[in-house]
Amino acid sequence: MPSSTSLPKSQEKRRHLRVEHNVPVKISGDHGDILTETKNLSCSGAFCHMTQRLEPMTKLKVYLLLPLSKNDKMTTKKIICQGIVVRTQAAVRQDYYDTAIFFSDIAPKDSRAINEFVESMVEKKNYGKYN
Repeated sequence: MPSSTSLPKSQEKRRHLRVEHNVPVKISGDHGDILTETKNLSCSGAFCHMTQRLEPMTKLKVYLLLPLSKNDKMTTKKIICQGIVVRTQAAVRQDYYDTAIFFSDIAPKDSRAINEFVESMVEKKNYGKYN
């Protein structure tokens, strides 16, 4: 994690690589639809700012618009999966809620697409840092 507050690798609990990147997302559930974007993303979940507070364990339908580069052309892959809110808290001095979503039911091919996207973004960021 590129943050100065990240845990040492021995204490990091996440099993999947995560990247800070804004990906458009629509969250649907009993509360209606919320349009937002990810603040960070991995193949197992996303962290978003939401204008509405969602309780932990709320079941959601998640629609991601993943930007991909294919043959030097930008395309968008639509990923639809099920998610569960695992953490939510009011952002300090802001009018939104920090919300963590676990992808509870996602097609293996969609999980792989997200993972490839995350790896490519991390590679680009690291390349820019060292060159």
